[in-house]
Parts: sequence; C-alpha cells; structure tokens
Amino acid sequence: MFKEIRNKYIRYPSIFLFCIIIFFCALQLNFLWLFGYSPSYEDIKTPTLRVGSELYTSDGKLIGRYYKENRTPVTFKEISPSIINALIATEDVRFYKHMGIDFRSLLSSGISTATGDKRGASTITQQLAKNLYRTRYNKSQGALSRIPVVRTLIAKLKEWLTAVKLESNYSKNDIITMYLNTVSFGNNTYGIKTASRIYFDKEANQLDVPEAALLVGMLKGTTTYNPIKNPQKALERRNVALAQMNKYNYISTAELNTYKSTPIKLKEGRVDDGSDGDSYLRAAVDKYLEKWCKDNNYDLYEDGLKIYTTIDSKLQQYAEEAVAEQMKTIQRRFYSVWGNEDPWEDSEGKKVDYPDRAMRSLPIYKILEKKYPNNPDSITSWFNKKKKMRIFTWKGDRDTLFSTMDSIRYYGKMMNTGMMTLDPFNGKIKVWVGGLDHKYFKYDHVNQSKRQAGSTFKPFAYLAALESGLGPCDKFTDKPVRIAYQEKGKTEYWEPKNASWSNSYSEMSLRLAMARSVNTITAQITEKVGWDNVVKWAHECGIDSHLESVPSVSLGPNDVTVFEMVRAYGTFLNGGLKTDPILVEKITDLDGNLIEEFTAKTKRVLSEEMSWLMLYMLRGGMEEPGGTSQALWEWDLWKKGNQIGGKTGTSSDYVDAWYMGVTKDLVTGIWVGCDERTAHFKNGETGEGSRTALPIFGKFMEKVYKDPSTGYTMGPFPKAKVKITKDLNCPTPRYVPDTTSNDSLEVDSTNFEIPIVEPTQPAQNAPVVQKSEDKKTPEQVKQPVAEVPLTKKQERELRRKQRQEEKEKKKNNNE
Repeated sequence: MFKEIRNKYIRYPSIFLFCIIIFFCALQLNFLWLFGYSPSYEDIKTPTLRVGSELYTSDGKLIGRYYKENRTPVTFKEISPSIINALIATEDVRFYKHMGIDFRSLLSSGISTATGDKRGASTITQQLAKNLYRTRYNKSQGALSRIPVVRTLIAKLKEWLTAVKLESNYSKNDIITMYLNTVSFGNNTYGIKTASRIYFDKEANQLDVPEAALLVGMLKGTTTYNPIKNPQKALERRNVALAQMNKYNYISTAELNTYKSTPIKLKEGRVDDGSDGDSYLRAAVDKYLEKWCKDNNYDLYEDGLKIYTTIDSKLQQYAEEAVAEQMKTIQRRFYSVWGNEDPWEDSEGKKVDYPDRAMRSLPIYKILEKKYPNNPDSITSWFNKKKKMRIFTWKGDRDTLFSTMDSIRYYGKMMNTGMMTLDPFNGKIKVWVGGLDHKYFKYDHVNQSKRQAGSTFKPFAYLAALESGLGPCDKFTDKPVRIAYQEKGKTEYWEPKNASWSNSYSEMSLRLAMARSVNTITAQITEKVGWDNVVKWAHECGIDSHLESVPSVSLGPNDVTVFEMVRAYGTFLNGGLKTDPILVEKITDLDGNLIEEFTAKTKRVLSEEMSWLMLYMLRGGMEEPGGTSQALWEWDLWKKGNQIGGKTGTSSDYVDAWYMGVTKDLVTGIWVGCDERTAHFKNGETGEGSRTALPIFGKFMEKVYKDPSTGYTMGPFPKAKVKITKDLNCPTPRYVPDTTSNDSLEVDSTNFEIPIVEPTQPAQNAPVVQKSEDKKTPEQVKQPVAEVPLTKKQERELRRKQRQEEKEKKKNNNE
C-alpha cells in the first residue's frame, strides 16, 4: 500500500502515522491482552464514582454510611471559587486552554527533567482519567506491564487517550468538578466536600483562600503534607500554593502576605451530622442486604445507594437510653454481688478459670507456643505485659494501662444486652440494640447471640395445650412431678422444681399458672400435650433454631435469639399471622429514584381465636395475682385502660435473664446476661428477668408513651374479632388479711391499706411484686393468715399507693 507513495518524504511519515493509529487502536482494544483495560466510549459517557451508601431511619435521619472511599459528590456551584483558582494555579495553569494534553508543558517538563529538575506535566484531565478509571491498577494492566519502563509508558498513553475522550465529552467545569470529587485528601477522605467537613467542618463553598490552598497543596502528597500529621510541612506547602495564586493573579501581593502569616486553623468535623458510623444496626443491615446486593449486582460500598431502614429514630433513642440507664445499674449490682471475688462458676458452684481458658483460645497463644516451646513462663509474661489501652466504661471511654489478661478479666465480668422491637402488623423492626457499644463488643445480641430462653419459652407449651383442646380456665395442681422419658433405650426421670423450691398443692387455671410461671404445672402440661408438640408450635410461630425435644423443653433450655423470640411473640399479636421481620423499607439511588421496596412475608400459623387467647394468657402476667410482670406497676404505663402482656424468663443459675413485652402495637424482646456464661448473679433477688430485663421494657415504654410524636398510645388490646369458644370465666380470688384478727382499736377496717398477697405468701410481704421465679428455700415459705377478697376499688387504691411507695423508696435510696 505504501509502495505506491513514491515520495519518501511523504511515505515514511505516512507509515509512522499509520503505525501510531494501529498502536492506539490496539491499545484501546487491548490486543492479545497486552495492554490491559482502557475506558470505552460507554465508560466515558457514564463515569461511575466509588460513592459510599447512606443508611437512614424510616423518618429520614442519617445513622451510618458504607464506603471504601469516604466521599460525597458535589456540583460545580457548590465549590468555592478559591478552590478552583488554587487548583488551576498550582496543578494546571493552562487548564482552560489545552485539549486534555498540554504539549507545551510536556516539552517544558522534558527539558527540566533533562537538566535535573523533575517536574510533572500531567494535566488535571489526565489526573482525572487516572483517578476515575484506575488506569494504573493491576486489573487495568496487561501482559506488557511486567516490563518496567513499558508499563509506565503504556499507562501514560492510556491516560492521554482517556483525557482526550473526556475533553471531547465534557465541559471544563464538569471535568474540574469530577476531579475534585474523585481526588484523595488522606485519612480515607475522598472528594472536596468530605475533605472540607473533615478538616474544617465546613461545606465546600464556605472555604476561604488559605483553607482552599491548604487542601489543594495536600494533593502533591496527602501523607507528607497532611496538616494533622505534619502541620509544618502542610503550612509550607500551603504557602507555595498561595504563591502560585499570586503569580497567576488570583490574589494580590498584599493578600498573599496576609494569608501567609495566617496559621493553620483546623476544626475536626464529621462527614454527616447524625452519622454514628459503625454500629450494630449498620452491621445488621449489611448482613441483611448481602444476598440482595449479590442478586442485583450492587456494591453497598461503592454504588451510592440510599438505604431507608424500618427503624424509628425516636424509639431507637428511647431504647438506647433505657438500656444505658438499666445496664449501669445492673453492672453496679453485679460488682456489688461479687466484690473482689471472681464471678466465674459452673452449675455446681465450683470456680472456673475463665481467664486462662480465654487466653488459650486466642490465635496469638498458638503463635507464642511455637515461638516459646516448653517455656510457658514467657507466654504468661507476654499476656501480663502492660500496654496502653482504651476500654469501655459506663462513664465513657477510658485510657489505661492494661495487660491482655487484665482485659480478659475486665470484659469477662461485663454484663451485656440485646433488645429488639417489632411492629408485627407490617413486619417492620422499630428498635435494634445489639449490645452495649459496637466499638468494643462486636457480637450482636439480637440475631447472632443464642441464649437459653428460660420461662419466656413457656407460652409455647400453653399454646400447644390450647391447640389440644384445653382452655385458660382448665386447672392443674401445683404438686411434685416425676416425668419418665427414654434416653438411649433407658428409662430416665425428670423432677422439675418450682423457683420457690416448694409446692402450694393448690389448683391453678392455665392462665394463673403461666402468669406465675409455675414450673410443675408447665411440666405437667408439656407431658400431657407432648414435648414434640411444644417444639412444633414454637417452630410454627417463628423459632428457627434447632430445639431439642426433651421433657424440659417448655422451661427454655434451648438456645434461641432475641430476633426469633420477638418474631414468635409477634405471631400472637398479629392475629395468628407469622410475619418475617424486615429491616429495610426501600432503597434508592443518590437522586432518590426508587430501586427496591421491601415488604414482609406473612403466613397464617394460628387461628384468630388461638392468637387472641395467647394475648389473654400473656396479659395474666399483669392481671393475675402474683403474676411475674407486676413489677411494671412501678412505671407510668397504666392510664387509659392500657393493657400489657408479658413474660419474664430466667435460665438456670441466673445466667440469662429475659423479658418479652407485648402492647397493642408492638412486641419487644430483651435479653440480659454476660457473654461468658460462667459469670452470673447468685440469686433471683439480683439476677432474675423481672429485676434485670423487665425494667428496660418499663423505662422504654414509659418514654415512648410520654412522647405523643411517636404515634404510640396507651389502650387496651383489640377485642376478639371471632367468637371465643373457650371458657374465660374463672377469676382468681385475691386475698387480704382479715383485720378483725387485729386487737388494736386504732385500726379502722374501712380505711385500712390492704395489701394483695398470694395464697402461698405471708401477708407482711405485700404489696406483691415478688415473682414466682424468685428462688426461695423451703424454710422461707410460710402459710398466710386468714384472708378476705379485695374489692376492685381497693385494688386500684393499693396499686396507686404501691407506685408511690416505690418512687419514694427510689428517691430515698438516691439521696
């Protein structure tokens, strides 16, 4: 083809030009995978920033972000002119005159480099090409990248080619805006908006000239000229940028002198007001959306999604406040109970060397064993070496000198919690408190931690009883029980004990027995309906964890999550429909365009009658005499005929404490305990569910009800929508001492403060907030004196006085 061109002065340049064209075509097409990726025309037309996703509550409050590069894009109008001027004067003074490649600067740079003065010649557009399309990353490089000089040359040529494409598709202002949105400013800070907030707590359009010069000066080296790490070098570089602005007439000489004498004034800010960064909720949403992102080809950390959770910011705040208030009290109580004694004991009361076991389970222990074979003293010395450490305390984070063993002992005594609140009618999770502080305790106690449910599992036994044909008024006797069962072909016997270590030998309705959490009656019911049926109905209602079908299953020996328990109790409130809770309502892009909406899946597992009866049974905890929920009288929850159903739970040795609370609108589950199961309270007075987890519920609901803006109000449960075929007419008698047995004439029986007592309790223990789960020795149980029923008016008066006395007692204790 070229032989036809006879003039060699034309032929050779033509051949050279043809080779250049072929080379750039090969470069663009990545011929034989030699050159690596180059941006296509489509890539140029639709550039993608690696923008983090934002996490919001249902009412629009920002609570967290996901990012690999912490950036929030801005438009050209949102950038201070000082930033634009400083950038052009310092990085590319001919920016508005070239077409992406500045050949004059390239020639000047070549001459300077040859004379020993290395200067860069990359234009802002070329730097944008490098930042936006990552042309120098391994994934963008081909086979020729293994040759050092060739690798650099190819990368540079790809940047030239991409720069020209950018210039042909975008205006200069668009290019400079994209550049300022992509560039790094150190400290995992990307983009001018984020940098403005991080270093000066300002918006990008509020920066003054010295601040703009400081940020632009950092671009030469984000570590070397970082104003936090190297303030002196940052000051020098800032003044260089100011000098360049003066040189190209962006500022006067007088302004230059003024600005150069201005010290650096940093004001550390946050990327977004209200963002709490990493949290249990943020981690839970990440896990919740993992499959969705994979199925829909989204990257939570790079695609700039706006994720709207189902969380109610006000309810979440009140829950966190209630948890903090009660957990401080519980931790003080725990320290008081054990004093200087180690709290780690097994079920037989024998001390357990938890710190040693924890030490040996650490990955570093295996490494040290190899480093110091047959030298355990060196390993022990390493673990006992003091070092600076920041620890969690209820008075705020504290810097201290701790060894690894000190840390193990300290956190091994820390009580923790998990709390979740659900609206079962739409499946939206309103509250998620995974623990004390995600920074120090990563383990989520809502959906990761599985613990013994204790008596909160009993309702599933009573549900099985109702489904088998029994009713709330059917009676069983509280008496010693011996249940035979088969294990490995051998007959074994299980003899459950009540928490009080005694039996009343009195008949109780199913409702009263569940309200008082009577173990012997629950065991009899379980034997009657079959423990397989108890497991079956627990699974039907929403428990996914494996449940061992054993005679004691109804007393909660199996490990379950707070999430599962809340879902299962939600089935009772939602008319028998099991609802799979959702944590995310919708996802949009950065511009607010809807990408996905989420709705909860439901399945009918109970009839409406059965679900209403279960709510009626749960209300017994407050309405039946001696019900285990009656400590809730302490809080202001009882106006407008408000009704609350609930169930306390305490596992063996007071390791796990629970409370499940149900109102007409919400279901809340709370677990309290130590992550190390051998650390626990000594008795029910300090460690049972009604004294640890229940107060969190009481405090939480009191705060919710006192804030009308939450939309949650007091009131009774809805009336049954279907005919109730079971007998409910079996009121439990309430008893008071017979005042005629008192000799004193000063006692006016018509104006006597009448305490409520249980038939198995002495009158002087009233008012009753003592739950049947309180463990007492047989010697502590006495017979009551002669008793007469209370009137409803006397009950209301007594409850009012009970609340008043409790408040005065708390006030006196605080004083």
